[in-house]
Amino acid sequence: MSALQAESPALVLASASSARRALLDAAGLRFEAVAAAVDEASIKESAKAEGFPAADAALMLAEAKARRIAARRPDALVIGCDQILTLGDRWFDKPENPAGARAHLQALRGGTHQLVTAVLCWRGGERIWHHVATPRLTMRPFSDAFLDAYLSLEGDRVAESVGAYRLEGPGVHLFDRVEGEHAAILGLPLLALLGFLRQHGVLRG
Repeated sequence: MSALQAESPALVLASASSARRALLDAAGLRFEAVAAAVDEASIKESAKAEGFPAADAALMLAEAKARRIAARRPDALVIGCDQILTLGDRWFDKPENPAGARAHLQALRGGTHQLVTAVLCWRGGERIWHHVATPRLTMRPFSDAFLDAYLSLEGDRVAESVGAYRLEGPGVHLFDRVEGEHAAILGLPLLALLGFLRQHGVLRG
């Protein structure tokens, strides 16, 4: 699959997310994954206080990560990503522990939420492309007994994602309906990214 990719520029994913790494690996891309240390909570709080929509906030977060890594890798095309879960006007953060995950799932149960998922590419000191996907997911009105069983099965893993679920795992049992690209739900709008990389000459068309 690497024959589909040009020798340069180098690709760097500004993320520690195992799901995002797995998506790029499965697509056969050659890349580095480097975690970007940014103050996500501060950026998100400022964006919300100033009245920015979730899509803009997700892009701000993705850009902050990409810029941080690009400062160390000016030769590379850096991919930044972020995702904000919204239910109505409420923005969710990752739960801190299983108790927080329970509260998340109780709030999401029986309703439709969005995963506002931003991806952008940074090269040569500037943002050269961005895209925001908004998958919509409807949770079924599951029982408290099911919730207890689900939390027991998943353990500490429920605190690894903003929605307290892994759609690629047991979390699929939580849902009645899912609308949107599966990769975007996992945190990276892959089809849009691959399209841009082809246009930019990183991938062969």
